[in-house]
Amino acid sequence: TWLSSGINAEYGAAAAACRGSTASGGTGPWGNAVIPKENTRSCDAICGATAFNRCDADVSLIGHPGRAKDYTNKVGAFYNYGCASPGNQNVAFDEVKAPEDGVLRGDVAYYRFCCCRKE
Repeated sequence: TWLSSGINAEYGAAAAACRGSTASGGTGPWGNAVIPKENTRSCDAICGATAFNRCDADVSLIGHPGRAKDYTNKVGAFYNYGCASPGNQNVAFDEVKAPEDGVLRGDVAYYRFCCCRKE
């Protein structure tokens, strides 16, 4: 479905944002992980509770709908909040807790992800 394709594209964008947000690009002998960010917890805590126990970044991103018309159009936006703080705790930025109809209506501004690696 179009929603599934959109979510898969956002996950791919999150993986690319994680790759670009780390000085090493993500290291170690395992593939690194992109994990949905809970709005009230830090990525240090979220990553620490998984096998991918080291946080490299907390990324927040959104792609804008439509097609670019020229080379000055803003087609997306991002933040990197860092690993230690929960950052913006707006529940609408938490993909797991946010209401699905908000996604369908386009009410979601950003979704946040933790960039985690196994150490």
